[in-house]
Amino acid sequence: MKKLSLLMVLGIIFITTGCTNDDSNNSMACDLKTLISSEEYANAPSDQLTINSLKITENCLKINFSSSGCSGDTWELKLIDSEDIMESNPAQRNLRLSLKNGEACTAFITKELSFDISNLQIDGNQVLLNITNSNDEILYKY
Repeated sequence: MKKLSLLMVLGIIFITTGCTNDDSNNSMACDLKTLISSEEYANAPSDQLTINSLKITENCLKINFSSSGCSGDTWELKLIDSEDIMESNPAQRNLRLSLKNGEACTAFITKELSFDISNLQIDGNQVLLNITNSNDEILYKY
């Protein structure tokens, strides 16, 4: 009787958790989308920030950055592409991380966000992303 109960419990667990071959759950979801706009690139807020690191995983650009503030909870961030594609090998795009920071505290806060950069793909299989307000660049291969 105990074996039958154990088998029933295991069967229920197997059925409720299920087995699938769907790999879509393994895809990384980015926090925000990247904007492509020459107007936003030129006019979006540019409050002081420091970009600490850049890393690309799949189609997400992960940016670790710091700025002064109270908690960073009210910060408004955008990753904006200038719309210009510079012909070189590899081709290049200019982006900037825009921060609107209305916090008047002196704490130095570090955060990390990821941005979907799939809309930055061009012909070929790679593009060099110049992050203008960090003086850094990163190669995006797709």
